[in-house]
Amino acid sequence: MIRKIIHIDEEKCNGCGACVTACHEGAIGLVNGKAKLMRDDYCDGFGDCLPGCPTGAITFTEREAAAYDEQAVLENKQKKAAAAAEKPAAPAFHGCPGSAMRKFHREQAAAPAAAAPLQSQLAQWPCQIKLVPVNAPYFDGAKLLIAADCTAYAYANIHEEFMKGHVTLIGCPKLDAVDYSEKLTEIIRNNDIKSVTVLRMEVPCCGGLEHAAVTALKNSGKFIPWNVVTFSTDGRILDR
Repeated sequence: MIRKIIHIDEEKCNGCGACVTACHEGAIGLVNGKAKLMRDDYCDGFGDCLPGCPTGAITFTEREAAAYDEQAVLENKQKKAAAAAEKPAAPAFHGCPGSAMRKFHREQAAAPAAAAPLQSQLAQWPCQIKLVPVNAPYFDGAKLLIAADCTAYAYANIHEEFMKGHVTLIGCPKLDAVDYSEKLTEIIRNNDIKSVTVLRMEVPCCGGLEHAAVTALKNSGKFIPWNVVTFSTDGRILDR
């Protein structure tokens, strides 16, 4: 039969999953990071999913499609509810290892009654690699700390243990989608940098930051002491 049904533009879809949540009939799923109409007979054509789409990837179309099957939708909902009640093990994660979900259970230590407030050890602003000037005066004689964004949240004592006495530059090659090596090369080449420390997470995408720093050191033509510290996602030092 010819009827009104949703159409999903994969080019516009960013895989946020908002439409999956908004579709009460369970007609939409995520396949390879893109929203997809899984079954025509699950779509009632009312468009509850449309307002939830931030990119405008969902529209209505009229085409040959199976009739909406309310009974099939009800049975599918009951099947999902029964599966959820059994609390099965979480499915294996098949995406980027750096995006795999983890939850950490922390024990809260009691603070001393007269504990002094912690003080930031950030020595300059801006601190983003993309924003910092190449010839900033604070680079003169600096110990350079190049840190992945997430390290400051994963490792509790990063200010006192690593940032103190250093000029800190932060970035994430995955989010910025850039190669920092060219800018870091100019910073090291044009300034009196005393040492370079790289802080990264264990996830593969952080390898881009380490690679950029090592490449910059080589391309600068200078021999400067350097080291890399790797943190686990639950905040432990794995290698230094």
